[in-house]
Amino acid sequence: MRVAVTGASGYVAGWVVRELLARGHHVCGTVRDPSREDKVGHLRALADELPGTLELFSADLMKPGSFREAFAGCEVVLHTASPFTLSGGDPEKDLVEPALEGTRNALADASATESVRRVVLTSSVAAVFGDAKECQTRGGLLDESHWNETSRLDHMPYPYSKTVAEREAWRIAEAQDQWDLVVLNPGFVMGPSLSTRVDGTSVEYMINMATGKMPAMWDFETPWVDVREVAFAHAEATERSEASGRHILSCGEVPMLTVGRWIAEDHPGRFKPPTRRIPKWVAYLAAPLFGFTFEYVRVNVGFEVRMDHGKSERELGVTYRPLRETVNDHLEQLVRDGLIP
Repeated sequence: MRVAVTGASGYVAGWVVRELLARGHHVCGTVRDPSREDKVGHLRALADELPGTLELFSADLMKPGSFREAFAGCEVVLHTASPFTLSGGDPEKDLVEPALEGTRNALADASATESVRRVVLTSSVAAVFGDAKECQTRGGLLDESHWNETSRLDHMPYPYSKTVAEREAWRIAEAQDQWDLVVLNPGFVMGPSLSTRVDGTSVEYMINMATGKMPAMWDFETPWVDVREVAFAHAEATERSEASGRHILSCGEVPMLTVGRWIAEDHPGRFKPPTRRIPKWVAYLAAPLFGFTFEYVRVNVGFEVRMDHGKSERELGVTYRPLRETVNDHLEQLVRDGLIP
């Protein structure tokens, strides 16, 4: 099958490309600059090792018509390209505009390509819920029928960007009948990277967890998922004609502090993970130092999050590995590639 992958050099997309190549597909990947070996060299190496074939095309999320060349002749488009950052900056310019306009441009080019019969959109559980407190107000268990109703540009802007982008994708999909839309909603994606880049949020987060940059942490639960399961789900959504709708991808919901304590237990003295809990009253005082607001602390610290990922198991055949295994595999990759001591 001829399959397009936008943002192919990204952390998640790299594993998606690998999975598709391993299954023998012809992958048309879009990147900003195909000549940058530091960005795409690992993709070319995968293509040399695996049975599928790879073509790389230059594309710009914000430029209408930019994906047409890459999409030509493709049956399926996997739109993975979207900014992911939890740091400061201009949230509208850095997050919302690229996510929203990038989705519009990619789907417009899919509609302009007669061969395209399916679009697989990489969304996020951030489009399912924004604040952890939402889980309690919705019966204690979140599923694909739920939408993030609390995030705003000035409160949790990344979840807000994923929500408006996915809603726009569904609006566009329902206005045409050429292709069907399948959406994947992964939790916080972790696991070994295929490149040595450190500019991805997931990689940066694990480096900070291991090197003492977060010596303590407040109670915050989040859904997690291994990047390899996310890649598998993308390939299954590509190949399974019966797949439809949204799919939560999560191996479970675990407090971030628990992950730090696992690292300390499994690698005594080797890394410097957070093992101490910050009480909520202290979190209120400390939040501004880390770019968080009082509102964020009030509706996220100390709340349980529970999500139903059963649809991904039933419809896509995903089998989730334990998060502790994911964390250890990620640490070993970072050490092997010289990214942490």
